[in-house]
Amino acid sequence: MIRRGSVIKVKTECLKEYVRLHANPWEAVNQKIKECNIQNYSIYYKDGFLFSYYEYTGNDFVADMMKMAEDPATQGWWKLTDPCQEPLVTRREGEWWASMEEVFHLD
Repeated sequence: MIRRGSVIKVKTECLKEYVRLHANPWEAVNQKIKECNIQNYSIYYKDGFLFSYYEYTGNDFVADMMKMAEDPATQGWWKLTDPCQEPLVTRREGEWWASMEEVFHLD
């Protein structure tokens, strides 16, 4: 199992809409997340930033993320959520949400 944290900015004028969308996410999107071996997934907000955490339990992260990206329901969801977000300039090439380095973990 791999733990992953990532961060992105949320546009101030879009915060209420972003929260509203996530109060009732599409079941097809939730199902695809699970099918792609992601569990224990949370998104947090603080001072203009969104922080996400999830655990990946699969064997091929790249393939599972491609599977998710090709899903029509997920693409529709992203059309609603992506305009609310502002990627960090320090993110790696090809990232939307910037990966974070884990510095401590305790089970």
